[in-house]
Amino acid sequence: MQAVLEVRVPADGFTLWPVAGVEPYAFLPLGGGLASAEVGAAVMSVADCNADAGEGVAPDEPLGSFLHGLLTAEVPVALGGLRVVDTVTGVTFRPGCCEGLEDWRAWFDVVDGGGTAGFGHDPWPLAERLGDTVRLTVDCEQDGSPVIELPVGELRCLLAGVERELGDFLRVVRTWAARYAPGQAAGLGAALAQALDMPERR
Repeated sequence: MQAVLEVRVPADGFTLWPVAGVEPYAFLPLGGGLASAEVGAAVMSVADCNADAGEGVAPDEPLGSFLHGLLTAEVPVALGGLRVVDTVTGVTFRPGCCEGLEDWRAWFDVVDGGGTAGFGHDPWPLAERLGDTVRLTVDCEQDGSPVIELPVGELRCLLAGVERELGDFLRVVRTWAARYAPGQAAGLGAALAQALDMPERR
C-alpha cells in the first residue's frame, strides 16, 4: 500500500525549481526516499491543483504567485489516494478520478467502523469490511471486477506504514523548501501537511 499523488502538470517549461519528468495523470508514490526533483514535481503538482483556491491578492513575483493558492487555501487538496498491489496476483487497486489524499483517513472508517468507502470514479474503487476481512473492488461498476481481500489487521498495519511514509515525505519537503522556497518554507510545510491530513511534526 502506497500513498500516491496524481501528477497532472507536465514538467516541460517549468523553471521555478528542478522537476522530475512525470507523465501527466501518472501516480507518484510519496515517501522519504524521493529525489529532490521528484519532491519538486510533487510540490509543483499540489500547488497547481490549488492555484484557484487561494485567498487575497497573489504576490507579483513568480515563486510567490505560483505558491499563493496552496499557501492561502482554506482547505488545500492533493489529488491521488492510496494504491494497493496484490503481490501474488498482480491486481492493483488505485484511486479513481477526483479522489484526494486529504481524504485518505477514510480507510480507517472501513477498518474500525465496518462500513464501506468509495475512492473516486472511472474506475469506481470500493473498500468494504466483511467480518474480519476487507475486500477491495477495483471497479464496482464493472461485472467481475478484480478484487483484493486481506485481513483487517493487515490493512491496519499497511495504513500505519502509509502514515509513516507521509511523515517522512513531509520531512523531506521541509528540507527541500529550505533550499528552493526559503521564504515560504514554513507555510509550505503547513499547507502540505494539511493537504495530506497529517499533523505537523518536527
